[in-house]
Amino acid sequence: MKRREGSGLDGVLDDDEVSAVLRDSFYGGKTTKRGRAKPKKKKPDHYDVICISLYKEDLAQLDKMVAKLKKQGHRRISRSALIRFALDEVEIRDFPRAY
Repeated sequence: MKRREGSGLDGVLDDDEVSAVLRDSFYGGKTTKRGRAKPKKKKPDHYDVICISLYKEDLAQLDKMVAKLKKQGHRRISRSALIRFALDEVEIRDFPRAY
């Protein structure tokens, strides 16, 4: 089989056309008018979003407790609310040395 010279695109687009397409489509060209930017809301500063690691068994226990509390009528209870409650109730002096 005979090897062909060049590629099929050589005859389709010349360098000026390629440059024009890239310039207009990807690097500017006409832009559509954008609406006014919404005013930025002030971020709440009374809490921080953090990430903690828990074992799957602990998460399962936490979820069971949340489900039980919801059945008892605490509609707005969540994992974080239950953890906050536990923080309020813990007695540090009773905490074992190795946990």
